[in-house]
Amino acid sequence: MTKQDFKYKVFSLSSLIFPMVARMLGCNSNAEDAIQEIMIKLWNKRKQLDKHPNIKGFVILTARNYCLDILRKKTVLLEDSTATLKIIKSTNGHSDLEWKELNNIIQNILTKLPEQQKEVFIMRDIDGYDFDEIAAALQIKIEHVRVLLSRARKQISTALEKTYSYERGKY
Repeated sequence: MTKQDFKYKVFSLSSLIFPMVARMLGCNSNAEDAIQEIMIKLWNKRKQLDKHPNIKGFVILTARNYCLDILRKKTVLLEDSTATLKIIKSTNGHSDLEWKELNNIIQNILTKLPEQQKEVFIMRDIDGYDFDEIAAALQIKIEHVRVLLSRARKQISTALEKTYSYERGKY
């Protein structure tokens, strides 16, 4: 793989993996450093990358594994990295306080989800990855990604319904 090929096929994906890396590491400056390290690792593997059938999936997998390695070294739990997660933003004039409250409720629900369901939900619905990219990153089948996402959404929906029904006095 030439320098130009690497730039277009791999380096251009750095903006795609940045939100995931920033979320996992909890800080934009750490994420920027991690992206540089990930790109160096990928540059060193450029000959293998040239023959890889799913470069985008491999880049996401490499980024995820790098972040997990850093988190293991620092003994920081993955759940702690969701503390800065902004799930939804106010777009229709509702008060910021309502959106902050909803974000807090969803974050609490996410901490109760099984790890794979939480990761799939965040990668798909928050970071915006495709099913094949998530499957490659987590090294599972696409069908399993769909099942995990469906289960996560159902649990979140049920928990939100319980929360809002309780607030309205129905429970």
